[in-house]
Amino acid sequence: MTKEKYDIVILGGGIAGYSAAIRASQLGKSVAIVEKSKIGGTCLHQGCIPTKSFLKSAEVFQLIQHADDFGVTAEQPILQFQKVMARKNNIVNAMYQGVQGLMKRHKIDVFQGVGRLMGASIFTPQSGTVSVEYEDGTSELLPNDYVLIATGSKPMALPFLPFDHQQIYSSNDLMTLESLPQSITIIGGGVIGLEFASFFSSVGVTVHIIEAGPRILPTESVQISQLIQKQLEEKGVHFHVDTALKADDIQQDEDQVTFKLDKPFSTEKVLVAIGRQVNTDDLGLDNTKVVLNDKKMIETNEYMQTADTHIYAAGDVIGHLQLAHVGAREGVIAVEHIFNENPLPIDYDTMPRCVYTSPEIASIGVNQETAKQRGLTYEVMKAPFKANGKAMISSSKVPEGFAELLFDQTSGSFIGASLIGPHVTELINELSVLQFMNGSALELGLSTHAHPSISELLMELGLKSNHQSIHI
Repeated sequence: MTKEKYDIVILGGGIAGYSAAIRASQLGKSVAIVEKSKIGGTCLHQGCIPTKSFLKSAEVFQLIQHADDFGVTAEQPILQFQKVMARKNNIVNAMYQGVQGLMKRHKIDVFQGVGRLMGASIFTPQSGTVSVEYEDGTSELLPNDYVLIATGSKPMALPFLPFDHQQIYSSNDLMTLESLPQSITIIGGGVIGLEFASFFSSVGVTVHIIEAGPRILPTESVQISQLIQKQLEEKGVHFHVDTALKADDIQQDEDQVTFKLDKPFSTEKVLVAIGRQVNTDDLGLDNTKVVLNDKKMIETNEYMQTADTHIYAAGDVIGHLQLAHVGAREGVIAVEHIFNENPLPIDYDTMPRCVYTSPEIASIGVNQETAKQRGLTYEVMKAPFKANGKAMISSSKVPEGFAELLFDQTSGSFIGASLIGPHVTELINELSVLQFMNGSALELGLSTHAHPSISELLMELGLKSNHQSIHI
């Protein structure tokens, strides 16, 4: 039932929006979420959760293929893609039920419709009343004291190669595939493109990656970029780097798409993964003082507050780090600032970044290139995962990855890490805590780690900084 007035109305029910809603409810506030699709947003329904389900199936497929390396004789595995999809759907549905349950438990009203901000009127002295429009054409108003915009983003298309959802795919389209293609071209060598390249190449699909920039994964260190490309090439992925496509380079036929590059090739399908476009159109922002930058992202201060002081924004729409856990943190900070809980401003250097390829990639803080750009003085501690017993046990071959940690040269404080190897998307959380606590190399090294464990390598690197390491 609609309340007479909400303390806060949130536009968007993705992880940024529903995390903010739960925090506001914990503070005793009346909360409404307006979501045009399903609570959980992209992360739950088209992004984080389903894609990692795909990647787990691919990992198991690869593990059985290499069972002999572990002394196990197994029949040649057969990937049944319909079962992979069914498993993904079951996981998503279970988590969707869980999020819906959280909304009920916290007494958060959810309105399924399109929300728009209205301007000031004779009935309300400030802009921000939310109009909710339903599919049947009806609408209702949600008066409020504060608004949080968390409407997320959507896949960005190439102007000369629009999504047709049959041959030219967005990442969303892959969530409803009925069968695997024989071959696919992935345009874009960022996180999304590489994760799908890792999946497809692991299950026998021929993969080409076209990247306009001079290297893939430009947000990670050069060494990680080079090593993941090498690892994927060994799995059969073909890279075309420093290749900016034009309309004339592409010939689209009924059964294939041909790319007329230096070495022409054709594939059955194409995935365009060149980035994500924020959802800030048609929100009624012209009725407010909210300011957009040239990429249509909402400008905020460090507490997610816009130029219209009672309107906040969080998640992809503000365009800092388009990561689910970052959006959730931004949403919570926004709510705590609104209701005078004095939150710490967000520090994006303490936000872990993960790529769920095989091998996995994880980083936090600065790498050597960004540290040099900032003029920092630092020392580097680096070791390969092949020096770690548990990493060797976990892999079917000698792992080629490494862990590289950076410490401030004067204080010894941890300032960044770049990891590529087994289970590093879990290891990074230990370093996230270390950085949040302003921990030092010695503190990392003196914290006893279980043996054998992959995380021992981090302890050894902390000790190495103080010339006390035992195994590296």
